[in-house]
Amino acid sequence: MTHLTEVLSYTIDAITGHHTERRPTEWPDLLGHWDGARLVVRDILRLPADHPVASPFPHGGTITVGDWTRRLAHEFAIHRLDAESALPTPRRTRFPTGFAEDGIDEYLAFLTPRRAPSPERDGVVEVRAGDRGWTVVLRRGQGPQLDESTPGTPDVTLTGPADDVYRALWGRPHAAGIVGDDTLLDPLAAP
Repeated sequence: MTHLTEVLSYTIDAITGHHTERRPTEWPDLLGHWDGARLVVRDILRLPADHPVASPFPHGGTITVGDWTRRLAHEFAIHRLDAESALPTPRRTRFPTGFAEDGIDEYLAFLTPRRAPSPERDGVVEVRAGDRGWTVVLRRGQGPQLDESTPGTPDVTLTGPADDVYRALWGRPHAAGIVGDDTLLDPLAAP
C-alpha cells in the first residue's frame, strides 16, 4: 500500500507539476492519502493521452499521459499478484495474453531503457512470448535497448506463455524457460 501510494504521488507530481504532501506513516492516514491520490490520478488521467508530462525516471525525457496510464496498469497488475500471494489460499490469477504481451513490451521498450543501470558486459537477450519476440541489446556504458535488427544467436533466451514471461521480468514466481547465460538478465531485473 505504501509503495502504490508513492507511485500515485509520483504520477500526480509528474502530470501536474505540483509536489504532493509527504506520505503519512500511520495506517489510517496512509489509507486516506491513498484514497485522495487515487481520485486525483483518476481525474488527471482524463487528460489527452498525448499530453506531455515529466518523467520520474533517470533517463526518462518527456513522456505522455498515455504512457503513465499504461505504466500504472502494469504497476498495479504486478502488485495485485503480490497481494494475492499473501492470502492464506493464493488466487491463481492469469493475465490475458494481450495484456501480458503489452506488459512485456512496456517493461522492455519503455521502463527498462529509462531506469535500468548500464550492464557490466555486452550481450543479446531474446524474450519470446508465444508469437511475439523482443531482442534486447546490452552494451557497457549504455542502458539496455530494444533492437529488432540484431542478427545472430542470443546469449540468453527467456521464453514461455506471455503471462509467465511477464512475471519473470518482474521477478515474480513464473514457469518461463531460460536458456543460456541467465546472468545477462540481471540488467533487466525489476526494481
